[in-house]
Amino acid sequence: MKTQDIMQRLSAKHPGEAEYLQAVQEVLESIEEVYNRHPEFEEAKIIERMVEPDRIFTFRVTWIDDRGQVQTNLGYRVQFNSAIGPYKGGLRFHRAVTPSMLKFLGFEQTFKNALTTLPMGGAKGGSDFDPVGKSDNEIMRFCQAFMLELWRCIGPDQDIPAGDVGVGGREIGFLNGMYQKLSREYHTGVLTGKGMTWGGSILRPEATGYGALYFTQHLLHKADKSIEGKRIAVSGFGNVAWGACKKATELGAKVVAISGPDGVCEIKDGITAEMIDYMLVMRSSNRNRVQDMADKFPAKAKFVEGKKAWSIPCDIALPCAFQNELDEDDAKQLVKNGCWCCCEVSNMGCRPEAIHFFQHNHILFAPGKAVNAGGVATSGLEMTQNAQHLNWTAKEVDERLHHIMQSIHEQCVEHGTQPDGSIDYVKGANIAGFMKVATAMLEQGLI
Repeated sequence: MKTQDIMQRLSAKHPGEAEYLQAVQEVLESIEEVYNRHPEFEEAKIIERMVEPDRIFTFRVTWIDDRGQVQTNLGYRVQFNSAIGPYKGGLRFHRAVTPSMLKFLGFEQTFKNALTTLPMGGAKGGSDFDPVGKSDNEIMRFCQAFMLELWRCIGPDQDIPAGDVGVGGREIGFLNGMYQKLSREYHTGVLTGKGMTWGGSILRPEATGYGALYFTQHLLHKADKSIEGKRIAVSGFGNVAWGACKKATELGAKVVAISGPDGVCEIKDGITAEMIDYMLVMRSSNRNRVQDMADKFPAKAKFVEGKKAWSIPCDIALPCAFQNELDEDDAKQLVKNGCWCCCEVSNMGCRPEAIHFFQHNHILFAPGKAVNAGGVATSGLEMTQNAQHLNWTAKEVDERLHHIMQSIHEQCVEHGTQPDGSIDYVKGANIAGFMKVATAMLEQGLI
């Protein structure tokens, strides 16, 4: 296999799909050497099959806004790979959603799910619906219309969606309610991220952020460092950033910045429990303004319009918002301001140039498919509880989550340790996930 040849063919076949092509290239560059040691993979054309999704559903979503006007959006579900289990991956509601974005996310999800050690394939879905500024009733009507088109394509042993950007507990509730009405069967396991009174798991809302901090802890421990007392800059203020801030604070770190599309809030003395709780209010308001934090806590938070979280001096950077949110200039600014560790919590949160800059300057760096796997891992635990018709305690879920994140870190170390003793976490995560999926595909034949 030659990465350059495959990428040329893929680019010609899928022109303009930048995010998808970027995600594929990153993985292929990491696994090329290992892949070429397995002629059986080449014979079965594993790569050519693995980089294409099994199927993509595209559908129109028509709904009525509060003014009685008819609105139309596009909905998608990309079922990427089911070699190791049923399709599993979130739904994203954001105006920038495209097939390219969802293909990249589904591709990443395939390897991320493989790293969790749980039997889950990869998928992703969503819509270009923009929830910003929408009322609860408008969001409910859209979710119901979206599920009206999607419901026949999913199921507890077929494809299990969850939340993602723009889709939290409220949206999952609306989606699940419509699914139950349409299917006429009560399947508690068809969506994850559910409410606690109807099949949800304790700690699922916090899981992505919690898992990211557990992984970061292991990474720091491996480097003979501690998280206690360290300054952390976090991008975003949604569900993922909220969980990350909460666990970072519990572990003794100091979150000194959160950001949004409007700018950054600098919190010199560290975010407080009251401010962390307020992040949930900000998320549910649909205003998408981080300035609200500074308006609510003017004595503790300073808002700077148009700036990113990476403009605030920190030890550890945690991108928690969107793909490609941290570029090379941001990486240079972080290092100049004293940052020595970056763990992606968003999917593909850093541009390739930023990752290369971090690695060249010996900055500790780990990719999203390893760092943020705690969310889908806890979704897998929610599926297990649903199948058993029981609920585990917070202690049981947290212990399982911590064990999974430790296992992911160990896989990264095993496959990413370099001859000089350093650890390439990008390479380690990609090789570990790839080998599991590729072996499963090989053993199941040409399908």
